[in-house]
Amino acid sequence: MIKKMRVLAAAVIAFSTFAVSASSFPEKPITLVVPFASGGSTDGLARSIAERVTASIGKPVIVENRAGAGGTIGSAYVAKSQPDGYTLLLGTVSTSAVVGALYSNLSYDPVSSFTPIMEIASVPEIMVVHPSVPVNSVKEFIQYAKANPGKLTFASGGAGTASHLAAELFMNMTGTKMTHVPYKGSGPALLDVIAGHVNVMFDVVMTSNNHVKSGALKALGVTSLSRSSVAPSIPTISEAGVPGYEAIVWFGMLAPANTPADIAERLHKEFSLALKSPKVQELLAGQGAEVIASRPKEFAEKIVSEKNKWHKIVKEAGVTSQ
Repeated sequence: MIKKMRVLAAAVIAFSTFAVSASSFPEKPITLVVPFASGGSTDGLARSIAERVTASIGKPVIVENRAGAGGTIGSAYVAKSQPDGYTLLLGTVSTSAVVGALYSNLSYDPVSSFTPIMEIASVPEIMVVHPSVPVNSVKEFIQYAKANPGKLTFASGGAGTASHLAAELFMNMTGTKMTHVPYKGSGPALLDVIAGHVNVMFDVVMTSNNHVKSGALKALGVTSLSRSSVAPSIPTISEAGVPGYEAIVWFGMLAPANTPADIAERLHKEFSLALKSPKVQELLAGQGAEVIASRPKEFAEKIVSEKNKWHKIVKEAGVTSQ
């Protein structure tokens, strides 16, 4: 009896201590892990948001880059951290919805190991071709590709990347066949399309659109279901001949699994406010991004939906992490 009372007392003390820490959150700096190298779009977004949240909560939000293995190193670090709201992950469609299909020996689960806080923003890609490709629309491209199976080549930033899977989804939905030419990054891939060494690429709107405007590339369609605000004259692939086609690059905030609901709600509130900042909105608009700021439940449902979608494409296309 005495032993049971001691256990109960210890549980009460632990709960009380936790409740106090939750109500006064945050009491120390928050670490925002970016699972990619510094200097990229994910890193820039993280630093801009961290600056605004720091000013709001009065505690530093420190961006920490833990790159490698397709984002799995940084993701694993956050997944195994204490679920107290002080270690967060800026995840992407790749790290949350795709990576589980590419790596079979992960030490964490890309979905169940995290508490979704919010989808931050989404960015469409543009299907671009070198001017030498004799097509000017998605429908013409499909006809040409079917008449020349395997002849066309498409570039990507690497196996399993967003640019690669967007092309695989396109081929899956149109019954076309192209030859994949992977690169170590989207930058060199796009340069080779501009040079005419490769025919096609699906690339994020902020980098490809300038080359479309200059005439170095032809744009056939954007990968979102609605037209991009930075390229409104370019039709969506869905409206241009492939109904329902969508391949979006999205960013979201996640905490370790079992993060208390009140802390998750506080984080959602603070990051939502940060997204209303003119500086953050200007940064996102410059990247062709749409601010989402979804609720945790909505984000959780999207992650599962995207996981199912991309795992199917990865499996059917035989994509590996190489």
